[in-house]
Amino acid sequence: MSLTSQIRIPATYMRGGTSKGVFFKLQDLPEAARQPGPVRDAILLRTLGSPDPYGKQIDGMGNASSSTSKGVILSRSASADHDVDYLFGQVSIDQPFVDWSGNCGNLSAAVGPCAIHMGLIPAEHIPLNGVATIRIWQANIGKTIINHVQIRDGQVQEIGDFELDGVTFAAAEVALEFLDPADEGEDGTAMFPTGNVCDELDVPGVGRFCATLINAGIPTIFLDAGELGYTGCELQDAINSDGPALARFEAIRAHGALRMGLIKDLSEAATRQHTPKIGFVAPAQSYIASSGKVIAAEDIDLVVRALSMGRLHHAMMGTAAVAIGTAAAIPGTLVNVAAGGGERQSVRFGHPSGTLRVGAEARSDQGQWQVTKALMSRSARILMEGWVRVPGEVLQA
Repeated sequence: MSLTSQIRIPATYMRGGTSKGVFFKLQDLPEAARQPGPVRDAILLRTLGSPDPYGKQIDGMGNASSSTSKGVILSRSASADHDVDYLFGQVSIDQPFVDWSGNCGNLSAAVGPCAIHMGLIPAEHIPLNGVATIRIWQANIGKTIINHVQIRDGQVQEIGDFELDGVTFAAAEVALEFLDPADEGEDGTAMFPTGNVCDELDVPGVGRFCATLINAGIPTIFLDAGELGYTGCELQDAINSDGPALARFEAIRAHGALRMGLIKDLSEAATRQHTPKIGFVAPAQSYIASSGKVIAAEDIDLVVRALSMGRLHHAMMGTAAVAIGTAAAIPGTLVNVAAGGGERQSVRFGHPSGTLRVGAEARSDQGQWQVTKALMSRSARILMEGWVRVPGEVLQA
């Protein structure tokens, strides 16, 4: 093989919510990677250490989970009414591809702080002390996200007392608003691609299931835990150590994606692992979280478990939380039924690491449901800054 030297690219390694990712400024990338294509993908893959048949990402920045195999590209917004453009790539761990089909709700909390750190936000927009409101254009899905970032002495305040289940240490709160999170079409049915809040999903060789198929935050398939033979209180090992169960979930996800119009053929699901997400719900019940913390039934409205990139998530994806909050606000969805039914503006659900509260502003207009905003809080922190190094051969991809 021909030997090439390594190139180095300025980058920031950040935690956002319960995820971690490598953040790049668009203009810092090699010229060939400043537009979509194989060079950009090759840089993200090599940075994270993928594809890795061992599934460990030892030779990269990834930590061998979907929550930590992520890349972000930021730039000053091309739109006058936004501050920063945000592009997210979900990097496969063991396969050579990057999925650009959706957003990461957890890393969305790190975009505003990182944009300030990278100098992408004009100084006059940042108060000396107070809260900086950063309007973000989420380029993958064409949606607006707002970060409310705490500022102290002109700098992002990262340390605080906000606790987030799934994250060991407290940090400063970042409040998020996901504006118009549902993918509304002219006919008003795109939030529910089939036009129904609940459908029967027939998966050959697996079974028939009631399913809520929703586009809000991220395309998501919600199932009833009981129909799957689960309680809804399962932790990661109960699902991720069960190969046949993971295969069943993937088959359901593929048929759901086809039903939602996200793919045209079942074979396409294998290269679209980031979307749709799949989750299962059940009424509130007490259980012990992965940390050993006791979650009491009276402290939550329902329990939810969700899979990301073919594995049960250790907490809850931020975008899936938006879908949960949206679906909970709309009577008749499986999420709403599990939460006790009726109309609601917020819901607190139990996940493998603890609990999370998410709100949604929903209203019915001539029989069609519309959601104008979803709200939740996360935290974010810079873990490392400097340069990543990748072999120069990535520029030949």
